[in-house]
Amino acid sequence: MTDAVNNPLLAPPSLPYDLPPYGSIDVEHYLPAFRAGFAAQRAEVDAITAQSDEPTFANTLVALERSGQVLDRVARTFYTVASADGTLAIQAVEEELAPLMSAHRDAIQLDADLFARIAAVHAQLDGLDLDAESRYLVERYHREMSLAGAGLDDAQKQKLTELNQRLSVLTTTFEKNLLADTNELAVVFDTADELDGLSDGELSAAAQAATSRGLDGRYVVNLTLYTGHPLLASLTNRESRRRLLEASRSRATRGNDNDNRAVLREIVCLRAERAEVLGYPSHAAAVLADQTAGSPDAARDLLRRLATPAAANARAEQEALQKIADVDGIRIEAHDWAFYTEKVRAERYDLDRAALRPWFEAERVLRDGVFFAAEKLYGIRMTERHDLQGYHPDVRVFEVHNADGSELGLFLLDLYTRDSKRGGAWMNSIVTQSALRGTAPIVVNNLNVNKPAPGTPTLLTLDEVTTLFHEFGHALHGLFATVTYPHFGGTAVYRDFVEFPSQVNEMWILWPEVLTNYARHIDTDEPLPADVVERLHASEAFNQGFATSEYLAASWIDQAWHGLSVDEASADIDVAAFEARALAGIGLDNPTVPTRYASTYFAHVFSGGYSAGYYSYIWSEVLDADTVEWFRENGGLTRENGDRFRQRLLGVGGSGDPLAAYRDFRGRDAEIQPLLERRGLAG
Repeated sequence: MTDAVNNPLLAPPSLPYDLPPYGSIDVEHYLPAFRAGFAAQRAEVDAITAQSDEPTFANTLVALERSGQVLDRVARTFYTVASADGTLAIQAVEEELAPLMSAHRDAIQLDADLFARIAAVHAQLDGLDLDAESRYLVERYHREMSLAGAGLDDAQKQKLTELNQRLSVLTTTFEKNLLADTNELAVVFDTADELDGLSDGELSAAAQAATSRGLDGRYVVNLTLYTGHPLLASLTNRESRRRLLEASRSRATRGNDNDNRAVLREIVCLRAERAEVLGYPSHAAAVLADQTAGSPDAARDLLRRLATPAAANARAEQEALQKIADVDGIRIEAHDWAFYTEKVRAERYDLDRAALRPWFEAERVLRDGVFFAAEKLYGIRMTERHDLQGYHPDVRVFEVHNADGSELGLFLLDLYTRDSKRGGAWMNSIVTQSALRGTAPIVVNNLNVNKPAPGTPTLLTLDEVTTLFHEFGHALHGLFATVTYPHFGGTAVYRDFVEFPSQVNEMWILWPEVLTNYARHIDTDEPLPADVVERLHASEAFNQGFATSEYLAASWIDQAWHGLSVDEASADIDVAAFEARALAGIGLDNPTVPTRYASTYFAHVFSGGYSAGYYSYIWSEVLDADTVEWFRENGGLTRENGDRFRQRLLGVGGSGDPLAAYRDFRGRDAEIQPLLERRGLAG
């Protein structure tokens, strides 16, 4: 099945925008296609290094950018499925593939002959007549290969390859264990009384989840990726709240086959060892050497600056919660926080966020909110393509056109949770735009919204509305990036910059023109009442002590693990004790405010791309908050503003220094004050 006749992954693309033919792809097609892709790119790179001509930009860098098209297509097709519909068969392929992919990547990144040619072009860079993007391509390849270890001796490279292959297996195992344990720990309730406080739609979703597991007549609440759970705010039964949070916090720590403690300890140790081989004192130092922050000290300084006021705000919030809980004779614990927060919110702002769901019907939020705001800002049009098939029946495909009618790309939406989908929400690209390759973008948004029973509308929480706008911000970044070289396509920017465009897109949720267009009652079509909107605005900084503290706690745990030296990481570390010491050291050890992710289910850093980089969200939010101020000062939701943001920031992709792009857009560097005010930390 390695030929194009028998393997659809190897056939020339035939669908619009090179959409993979998911309906024709079987699991057994993937590994042969990967092997063919590996062989093809290896031959292409060998042809670059074997030539006798002197290294030039064209015969080395451009040739390298043209290489690997088959592998890139196969990999993006597969990993889209692996994260969103990771059946046992797909997981088996991913486990076998992980060391193969790592070895192939290292074979190219550590190729001494290839690096020598790139270094030769880099050495004569100032004398070459290159445009800005081409010059930046040379600089980036030289730096990335240097940081990867291309300049090391053969023994060191062999060590790196062994470490990388083992790490690829471990991170895949971490994700597999987490998915399995998350599914096993979904909380089963016998009666509707145990779920008192939930809406009819939420109860319907829980009943549907139970039915899908063969538990007719019962109710199942699936866990979210993060520690808390949206339903904790509504459940009146304290024991139900306790069971839900306890299940969440126990993931991958139960001593069974899914326990991640030994896995993550080995990951930390091997990452530290790899950093040492590369000449860095820690994994964090190695990672942040090539981010906008520049060093762990810069990232940690920001976290420390925010932690003290955030913890103080959380304690003040806890005191307010306790006053109400005293009436019920309860001492506030972690599983009570969200429930009593809503009581305080109702008392202080006369606001019941759970009661807002009838105004947030998913289809209307999508079309009349998310898409509407993008059309107003950028002029794009979204048209559903029922003739095109995604990788799962729940996936919807939309064609995107520019204001002038020209084709832009495809947007896929995968809204609902399922046992084969990893937790959380994310965006990824199936195809990235590149003028060199002649490709247009295909981007995917994944969420984990509970699917109600057939015929029942999907009503979102305000948090889920926020997630939908956020992820579409990533999608816009992937759609708008307009580059020559695939190396810079889509969202291929520094990790601590990538969250910036998505966070900016959240600003339109409560923007009057957008809100009145999508927030309409499911039964009456009445807009969200103006006084409710005023109270939402008034409460924007409410509970930010908790929200900021739980986020900073997770960021600090990430930095603590990845700031360890080889000797420190090699010790027999007790995971829970290590977390406790780290949080006590920054004053975020309040037991009623658990970290947003504990280590054993911290997929962002132990199986995703955020290792030593979870600080990126708050780092990017400095830019985001400053940008929101710019939009407000310049008229808000206008095509002129949207075009400026698209052309000077989103459209750049990874083809230039992101902070230089920000200065080009804003006219200056970002200021932190808007962020402090947003999160109630200005005092």
